[in-house]
Amino acid sequence: MNHTKPFNIPFFALGFRTFFALSGLSALVLLVLWRSIYDGSLILDNYFLNSYWHAHEMLLGYTVAVISGFLLTAVKNWTGQETLTGAGLAGLALLWIYGRILPFYSGLLADEFIALVDFLFLPVLAYCLVKPIKAAQYTRGYVFIALLLIMSFGNGLIHLEILGLAEQSAWIGFQIVIALIIVMILVIAGRVFPFFTEKGLPGTLPIRNPLYDGLAIASAVLVFALNIMQISGIILAIAASLAAIINILRVNNWYVFRIWFVPLLWVLYIGYAWIIIGFILTALSAFDIIQPNLALHAFTMGGIGVITLGMMARVSLGHTGRILKASQAMAIAFALINLAALVRVFIPILLPHWYADIIYASTILWLAAFSLFAYVYAPILTTARIDGKAG
Repeated sequence: MNHTKPFNIPFFALGFRTFFALSGLSALVLLVLWRSIYDGSLILDNYFLNSYWHAHEMLLGYTVAVISGFLLTAVKNWTGQETLTGAGLAGLALLWIYGRILPFYSGLLADEFIALVDFLFLPVLAYCLVKPIKAAQYTRGYVFIALLLIMSFGNGLIHLEILGLAEQSAWIGFQIVIALIIVMILVIAGRVFPFFTEKGLPGTLPIRNPLYDGLAIASAVLVFALNIMQISGIILAIAASLAAIINILRVNNWYVFRIWFVPLLWVLYIGYAWIIIGFILTALSAFDIIQPNLALHAFTMGGIGVITLGMMARVSLGHTGRILKASQAMAIAFALINLAALVRVFIPILLPHWYADIIYASTILWLAAFSLFAYVYAPILTTARIDGKAG
């Protein structure tokens, strides 16, 4: 492997180790900071507006770290080519870290410099991934390169508004980023959910249906495109309802009842269910029956939050040579993060006057889930594989 001795340690042996650790840490730190900022107990100078910072860091901080760790690891498996390790991986991680820290130096550093550092991460990641994809002539991998670059375009729109170079572009940028993350999850789900189900439940044979795969992704793209174009009412409701139905049919081909005995599986399926709930709530919000932010949090805290935690747990075990079985602590963490999403998405409908308390309860549940992840996975991510293999 191409790395220098100071970085020749397990933590920098493969992308999932470094970036899953960073994402787990950021899931705790970012939420603690946000809660303190939200209730007014902490006031910090920030390049971002407070609401923008929260959305940006959970999407382009936490979630992008998970995506980075997954893709740097998966591309190596898919192509048979080496991805970043050692000093190169440490450098990419440092770029991500600077993107999180520099916004708090607004006033000391030029805003343009802060924006550039944050913006560069996704294009640099795409460049690091395109090299092994190109070397192996793995054409399917270019889908992820395209998604990363479009996501970086959305991030650019956010920064353009903050820098005063465009008006009202940040909202579009955030919508593009959310859409691309959900689409990426749907693409990855089609690749790994049937595989994980088959491996986790010997004797099962999940059905892969290319038609449902294509329609599930296309219908999601349509819903998000209508939302970005601010087309609501009956058109959005029909599109979101169709997306929900198509994705239910897709998942039904993989589903077997026995997943409920395997936490590493049911957490992924429930995470997918949150995305479907997001489409259903989008249909309801199109008629102003509920607030659109409830659908948003079904997609983000529910779909993205639950699936990323489940994926990190499963991938980390598999790539460190461990038995693919969640500990009791992680099973509790999976339940807690789902409860956090449940409280955040549905309780405001029933108890709108308790909104501040609902946010607090949801935050505590999220922090409890990721505290368990940090406790269980810190030694897994920082020590060598137990089977003696590289990675």
